Amino acid sequence: SIQSVNYPGHYLRHYGYDFRLEANDGTATFAADATFRQVAGLANSSWTSFQSYSHPDRYLRHYAYLLRLDPVPDAQSRADATFRVTS
Repeated sequence: SIQSVNYPGHYLRHYGYDFRLEANDGTATFAADATFRQVAGLANSSWTSFQSYSHPDRYLRHYAYLLRLDPVPDAQSRADATFRVTS
């Protein structure tokens, strides 16, 4: 899960394939919607992509300056779903 540094206890969660920062409400639905599998980058294997736990055919992706949970059928969407993790 991706927890906010500024708002501890709040996590990035998909809702209708868009993202929100929400407090953990303790439900199984919240846990599933806020859980991602860190995998080798889809466009660059030395970077990272984040696969949805509740929708394993979708990935965290930036598109038009927004984060979305999308399928990644082509090279552009795979590039948009590939991130460099920093500390």
